[in-house]
Amino acid sequence: MYGQSPTRAVLFLLGVQLTALWPVAAVEIYTPRVLEAVNGTDVRLKCTFSSFAPVGDALTVTWNFRPRDGGPEQFVFYYHVDPFKPMSGRFKDRVVWDGNPERYDVSILLWKLQFDDNGTYTCQVKNPPDVDGLIGEIQLSVVQTVRFSEIHFLALAIGSACALMVIIVIVVVLFQHFRKKRRAERAHKVVEIKSNFSCFCIEIQLIYTVVLVSGVK
Repeated sequence: MYGQSPTRAVLFLLGVQLTALWPVAAVEIYTPRVLEAVNGTDVRLKCTFSSFAPVGDALTVTWNFRPRDGGPEQFVFYYHVDPFKPMSGRFKDRVVWDGNPERYDVSILLWKLQFDDNGTYTCQVKNPPDVDGLIGEIQLSVVQTVRFSEIHFLALAIGSACALMVIIVIVVVLFQHFRKKRRAERAHKVVEIKSNFSCFCIEIQLIYTVVLVSGVK
């Protein structure tokens, strides 16, 4: 019995070391952090994740909501094999599943935004054995109209520049077209004048010939 103690001690220490070397499994959550949407519209609350474990039927997704003005946390949505919508509360008949676990997407779609939807939406994913990890958060701001950001200004500037370039190209093409048309008209007039002059010279020559012939007779 005493002879087995050193062996057991070695096995125990080896197990402890292997446990320490084994990486801690944790789910990584990715969200846009801050989101702005217009009152009365629909918005997609995007949440994706990464996990060391393969995605299976054990996957669970929990969405909750914390009002900006305070108050208790509220249930928004739950997914486990099938989506489970809230049966009561502010989100009843206003939230639908818009994710694809096979692509590590657990997003939801929130319909008909209201001003009291302002707050923090949390996305928690558990994919056993990966059950630890930070909870994803989205700070949603419901506004009357969307404010112009730097991206909007950049898009507007690029669009204006493109429109200006198109206008310049059209003007240049039209100018070249009318210029060629005027050149063609001028060339036609020159040819017509030359032709008329030639006819006039021929007529003069004929008259002169007739006069000479008459004088000879």
